[in-house]
Parts: sequence; C-alpha cells; structure tokens
Amino acid sequence: MRAGKLRHRVVIQQNTPTRDTDGAELESWSTVATVWAAVIPLSGREQFINAEDQTVALSSTRIEMRYRSGLTTRMRVTWSGHTYDIQRIVEVNTRQRELHLLCEEVNADE
Repeated sequence: MRAGKLRHRVVIQQNTPTRDTDGAELESWSTVATVWAAVIPLSGREQFINAEDQTVALSSTRIEMRYRSGLTTRMRVTWSGHTYDIQRIVEVNTRQRELHLLCEEVNADE
C-alpha cells in the first residue's frame, strides 16, 4: 500500500456503554485508534422510513488503511465530522498489509 494515498486521519471507535445515575444504559464511544487512511465515497441515496415522509440519506464509503487486527463490524469510524458504521471488513490479498472497510453513513432529514 502506498503511503501517499493515506491522506486522511480517521478515528476508529468502539461502543462502550455506560450507566447514568438512574442505572439506564447510555451509548458511549471510546477511541480504539487514530490512523491514516483513504476515504473514498462510493454512492449515496435517500430512503423513506415511514408514512410521514421522513427520509434518511444513506452514503456508502470505502475506507482503505493499513492492516490492523481486532477490528469488528460493531465498531465505527469518524472523519471530518462524519460517522461511518462499518458494514464489512475486507483483507486485501490476505497478506495482513491492507484493509478495506466498507461503511455506511446514515443522516436523518429533519
């Protein structure tokens, strides 16, 4: 993998639920790693989610990075104010050198 194409600094996060004073579970994300990567937009679309004409904007993105063990699809990636849910993790050429994270960003229309 050529280092020149890894020009975006992305943050990999995992969900670490916490509890508030009433014992209710709160969603909380902690940083696993900050790495150099290439963020490549693939496609975008809008989808209706209910009868009240609410829509969500879905954006598919591929994030290319050096190999890193321990990543799962329960993690997410943040970059430049965007949050991407990891849908699939593809190890390129099975040589533990490069990973492609196939991600989806979901933004609800207000």
